Amino acid sequence: MPGRPTRAQLAAVVDHTLLKPEATAADVAAAAAEAAALGAYAVCVSASMVPYANGAGVPVAAVAGFPSGKHLPEIKAGEATLAVASGASEIDMVIDIGAAVGGDVDAVRSEIAAVRAAVPNALLKVIVEAAVLLARAGEQTLVDVCRVAEDAGADIVKTSTGFHPAGGASVAAVALMAGAVGGRLGIKASGGIRTAADALAMLDAGATRLGLSATRAVLDGLEAG
Repeated sequence: MPGRPTRAQLAAVVDHTLLKPEATAADVAAAAAEAAALGAYAVCVSASMVPYANGAGVPVAAVAGFPSGKHLPEIKAGEATLAVASGASEIDMVIDIGAAVGGDVDAVRSEIAAVRAAVPNALLKVIVEAAVLLARAGEQTLVDVCRVAEDAGADIVKTSTGFHPAGGASVAAVALMAGAVGGRLGIKASGGIRTAADALAMLDAGATRLGLSATRAVLDGLEAG
């Protein structure tokens, strides 16, 4: 995004996110309404909560295999299928992080392809938990996983769940991921982005979508800055 975005331009690349395990149906409905009011691109919720996010006038994204990624590919594909049947138009799936750390990129490719085949018409984001891959396996593994995601039909590669103690999005990870896919896929930065400065840094590094739970505060900070 060239130059400093306006509030509306920044909001338009945000997935307003509510994935807390204690979120109620009312919480999710309120988050979806807030996403619409703020001009966010989408609202991102748990698969079981999709019905409560419908009707607000924004696309609904649902997570699959969240947050650990330690689900059988068939379970991730089934969860994605049910979420889309409930009204989701985007799926954010978590890969098997351990398989990636262990170098088994074929297993990662296979599970992404399984979800892709299950929801061919949904926009598919692949969460790679970049902080873990960088800490445990290095930059080349992160690059390889992004390219495997591309091979398997992903539309966007996403940095993080925001739930792993290794950390969320970083400018370095976003830049590396953007370089790996060369503009052919989108890049979603998610996890720990709480200020306008954080958001702008991610966009400058190559992010095309942002996952935010503190969307209003980030947008207010942009105007204040």
